[in-house]
Amino acid sequence: MAKINQSLGEFIIENQEEFKYSSGELSRLINSIRLAAKVVNHKVNKAGLVDILGTAGNHNIQGEDQQKLDVYANEVFINTLTNREIVCGIASEEEDDFITIKGRNEKNDNKYVVLMDPLDGSSNIDVNVSVGTIFSIFRRVTPTGTPVTIEDFLQPGINQVAAGYIVYGTSTMIVYTTGHGVNGFTLNPAIGTYYLSHPNMKFPKEGHIYSVNEGNYVHFPQGIKDYIKYCQKEEEDRPYTSRYIGSLVSDIHRNMIKGGIYIYPSTSKDPKGKLRLLYECNPIAMIAEQAGGKASDGFRRILEIEPKSLHQRVPFICGNTDMVEKAEEFMKDSN
Repeated sequence: MAKINQSLGEFIIENQEEFKYSSGELSRLINSIRLAAKVVNHKVNKAGLVDILGTAGNHNIQGEDQQKLDVYANEVFINTLTNREIVCGIASEEEDDFITIKGRNEKNDNKYVVLMDPLDGSSNIDVNVSVGTIFSIFRRVTPTGTPVTIEDFLQPGINQVAAGYIVYGTSTMIVYTTGHGVNGFTLNPAIGTYYLSHPNMKFPKEGHIYSVNEGNYVHFPQGIKDYIKYCQKEEEDRPYTSRYIGSLVSDIHRNMIKGGIYIYPSTSKDPKGKLRLLYECNPIAMIAEQAGGKASDGFRRILEIEPKSLHQRVPFICGNTDMVEKAEEFMKDSN
C-alpha cells in the first residue's frame, strides 16, 4: 500500500509485483528516468544564470525552433538510458528517427523502448513558466537480441506498460503509472530524493476548468467552437473558468488535481492537430484513464489509434470524463 512520504525507490521496489513482466528491468528504467529528471531539473533551475536560455539555432523534425534546453534535455535522457543499457530503442520528439541501442556485444536483449518529449513547453522557459518531460514505455514486439524496428514504436497506446510526466515548477514532480493507478512524487532538492506526495491521483468528480488557446478560436472546428460557448454559458454550474498555460504537462497536471478539460483541436492551419500521438497524447491519455478521466481526438479513444508514423499528430481532448464526452457530443453534432 502506498505510504505518504515513501521514497520513489522504495515505492518501485514495493510495487514491482503489480507489473506482469516483473524482472526488475522496468524498475531500473523508471530509476534512470528519475536520475535524468534530476539532472534536467538542476539545469532548468539555473536558467538565467547560465547560457541555457533561448534558441539553439536548429530546427527539429517538425520544423520548430529548438531551444537550448530542448537539446540539453534530449541529450541527458538519451545518454542516461543508453549508458545504463536498459532499453533497446529510444524515440524522441527532437530526433528525426528512432535510435537503436546496441549492447556490449552488439546484441541487445532488453525488452523495452522509450518514447519521449524531453522538454515540453520549452518556449516558456525564458519567462520562468513550468515546463516538463513526457515519457511512454512499450514492450518491444520484435524478437529480443535483434535490432529494433519501426514496428516496436508504432504501437497503439493501449500497449503501453508505463507512462508518465515530470513537472519542473515551483516544485519538481514525477507523476507516472504502470497501469495500476497514478502516483505523484515530489523532489526534495536538499537531499535529491523523490517522495510520494500525491498517492492514487484521481480527477475530481466534477471539473470547472477548460484549457484551450482561444486565440486560435477562428480556426477551430465548429464542434469545438460550440463547446467553448457551452463552457461560457451562464447556466447550471457554468460558466467554467478558463485557464491555459501553454505547457501541456502543466495544464494537464493542474486539471487532474483541480478538475477540468484540456483541448488542442485540429485547426484550419493544422488539420491533423499539433500534438504528437506517440510522445505526448498516448502517455498523457494513459495517465488520464488511470486517474478516472478520458482522452479522445473528438471521435476516437486516443489509446486505440493505430499510429502510422513516428511523428504523427492528432487532435487532443483530455480531462474529466463527463467534460470530454460533452465535447465529443458537440463534435459529432457538428459533423
